[in-house]
Amino acid sequence: MWFKNLRIFRLAPSWSYTADALETALAKQTFQPGGNRDMQSLGWVRTRDDTGLAHALDGQYLLTLRADKKLLPATVINQFTKARALEIEEQQGFKPGRRQMKEIKEQVTDELLPKAFSVYRDTRLWIDTRNRWLVVDAAAAAKSDEVLGVLAKSLDALPAAPLYVEQSPAAAMTNWLISDEPPAGFSIDQDTELRSTSDSGAAVRYVRQSIEIDDVRKHVQAGKQCTRLALTWADRVSFVLTEGLDVKRVNPLDVLKEGRESAALNDAEQYDSDFALMAGELARLIENLVEALGGERKA
Repeated sequence: MWFKNLRIFRLAPSWSYTADALETALAKQTFQPGGNRDMQSLGWVRTRDDTGLAHALDGQYLLTLRADKKLLPATVINQFTKARALEIEEQQGFKPGRRQMKEIKEQVTDELLPKAFSVYRDTRLWIDTRNRWLVVDAAAAAKSDEVLGVLAKSLDALPAAPLYVEQSPAAAMTNWLISDEPPAGFSIDQDTELRSTSDSGAAVRYVRQSIEIDDVRKHVQAGKQCTRLALTWADRVSFVLTEGLDVKRVNPLDVLKEGRESAALNDAEQYDSDFALMAGELARLIENLVEALGGERKA
């Protein structure tokens, strides 16, 4: 249930979708398996078999986008294209030109697509209408953009904007390390990355190892700043903050797991309970994190 990564956006003030209206809008982009010649197919699927496309709970929505992609490596296409080009060269007596090679490659791709294997992946989206957050569970920007693109098509406009804060996350994390004073409610953990601000891209990583203040100062004097920092919030959730304000490796700690299985709940009730817990905790984490970075800055 818990999101592993948080790509955070601010939900637009104009958001006014009810659960039924959102369900109707998402239905326009319901997932349909791709045809033999489709490289990729995108669409919304049910988060649970017993719910709609938008799993709604007390102002919170959970959506799932499915991406079905054909596995057709470029090396395979190039190999068949080269063989086909040799056959055509023998037939016509000269090597195919650039334009003809392009046509050959397109033809080979069309022929191979029906034979390619398909794999799918699901990416979840959480919409918090109470605190006005929109969060994608994606580690890479490309996957997040993919989800937001389909959402924009479903709703006829993207209902969110990037989150901006007053302080640069890299500058703030560097200051926390140098002063050994993390913001209130947070503690610094053992994974750290410092990277050069110059074109050299020199970087140093500390994995499962604390970094000494003297070492931090040496790296900063050498032109580096903190680009990734492992943190724990309120002794409840651990995560890694990046210079791009992405939250990765989210992990609820034991204090949140205790008692989870003690109540006699069926699967649907347990799912809603877990969703409510995650939404509540992550909303407060995001709020505290924004405060720690100087507050929200309007674009």
